[in-house]
Amino acid sequence: FTGATRDRVGRFEEADGGTLFLDEVGEMSEAMQSRLLRVLQEGEIRRVGSNEILKVDVRVIAATNADLAERVRLGKFREDLFYRLQVVSLELPPLRARAGDVRLLAEAFLEQEAADCGRLPRVLGEAVLAVLEAYPWPGNVRELRNAMERAVIVARGPMLGPETMPPTVRGGATGYEPVLLVGMTVEDLAEKVAENTAN
Repeated sequence: FTGATRDRVGRFEEADGGTLFLDEVGEMSEAMQSRLLRVLQEGEIRRVGSNEILKVDVRVIAATNADLAERVRLGKFREDLFYRLQVVSLELPPLRARAGDVRLLAEAFLEQEAADCGRLPRVLGEAVLAVLEAYPWPGNVRELRNAMERAVIVARGPMLGPETMPPTVRGGATGYEPVLLVGMTVEDLAEKVAENTAN
């Protein structure tokens, strides 16, 4: 193909004999859906600019947060590809439907964030736990992880309280809140950075 200076191995060729994870398959273009269907049905690929057909043996795991059956009904996703992908389905409920997992995940994220930042472990107080378990987590696990990262940064001690959570989680304003607004002044910033580095 134009500008090619060397062979490049594509994802399916690279995954030959193994597993390939495809995220957000519900967002694929029609052309990409057609290509994927061919690979899944025929086990064949062709490099860009080549006439050679290569056989591949790849297990595909596909993920999406879209309702693929609804997208099929609306004509936005190929029905034949939908059934080809739906050999084994695993539905993972959103975090809001798994309140019992919030504490376990939050504690694991806290431990990991503290270790990554070289800080002392942080502990979830009962008040902040009540806030975490009452929040619906529209951003799912990623939002929880970000909240724990923020808490590690802004906490003034090892015990975390509700004030370390973003305002959306606390039920307050929905806009951006700089970290400095959690009881800090600009003058405190250098001291806070030094304190967290030491802890």
